[in-house]
Order: sequence, then C-alpha cells, then structure tokens
Amino acid sequence: GQGSAGGNADASSTRAGGGGGGAGAAGGLATGPSAGNGGNGLASTISGSSVTRAGGGGGGNHQGPSVGTGGTGGGGNAGPYGSTTAGDNGVVNTGGGGGAGSGEAGVSNANGGAGGSGIVILKYLVPVGTTVTHIYKGSGSWTAPEGVTSVDWLVVAGGGGGAHDIGGGAGAGGFRTG
Repeated sequence: GQGSAGGNADASSTRAGGGGGGAGAAGGLATGPSAGNGGNGLASTISGSSVTRAGGGGGGNHQGPSVGTGGTGGGGNAGPYGSTTAGDNGVVNTGGGGGAGSGEAGVSNANGGAGGSGIVILKYLVPVGTTVTHIYKGSGSWTAPEGVTSVDWLVVAGGGGGAHDIGGGAGAGGFRTG
C-alpha cells in the first residue's frame, strides 16, 4: 500500500509534533501536551515468517515529557524531552521512519533520527519444485532462471528522516507487494 498520512501537530502552546504515517496506519495526532505516535506498518510472510515493516516515526515534544513512540515495523521513537539526544533511527531493512527530536524550550534542541533502509525480497518456484528466496539489502540485479513463470515480491523503500527539534516523526518508506 501507499503510505498513510502523518498526524497533525498541536497548534497550541504545548508544541508537540504528530507521528509519521506508516504503511498500515496514519500517524497519531498530537493532543495537548502529548506528541503523536508513529503509524503502524504492514506485515508480510514472504520471507518465511511474519515480519512487520514500514512503521512511522514518533513525534517530538518541546514543552513536556510525553514524546511519540515509533510505529510497529521499525519506526523510531522521538528523542527524550529536555535533552539534546536525537530521535531514534528507523530500523535498518524495514523502511521505518526516523523519530523526531524533542529538546526543551529555551534550553536545548535535538535532531531527528535517520530513516531505516529499505529491502527487496523475491520468492519463486524453480521447475524442479524448490522454492528460492532472494533478499536484497542494497543494490543488486536479478534475472529470472529458465522455466520460472511467476515471482512473489516485496519492495519496501527507505523511510524518511525525523524532523529537528519539535517536529513530526518521519513517514515510513513505501510498501509494495505482489
């Protein structure tokens, strides 16, 4: 599926950011003093077991301790309130969005976390009846072996980086399967 919407920031003086959208759910809204959580990703069993990928990053908070958590599927948590500690990076090979920085008004600022790298998985049956799975965690190429007529596939793009300071969590990478 395509990505889901990110959550809205709280426009009041609480200065909390919304969560980043995940592949399976929208990011959480910031409400009052609480930042929004990242939206959840989607699960796939193409690798042989159920793995959730493409979760959104958690929103930052500049006025209070309630920061957003990353969505299931590799989304990074927002950095802690009152600290220069950056938001967590999205988990590698999941396409999870990075968590936002939080900081504290007039005291400290913090960077957002980097987005998690993506992944490509191909699975097919060769004519002798054996199932083959290829997992690409970087660049690569593939040519279908002779006799292969159908391929199951999953492509998850890398997630976005979280916003600096009181921003929103980053959106997850795109999640496509067929």
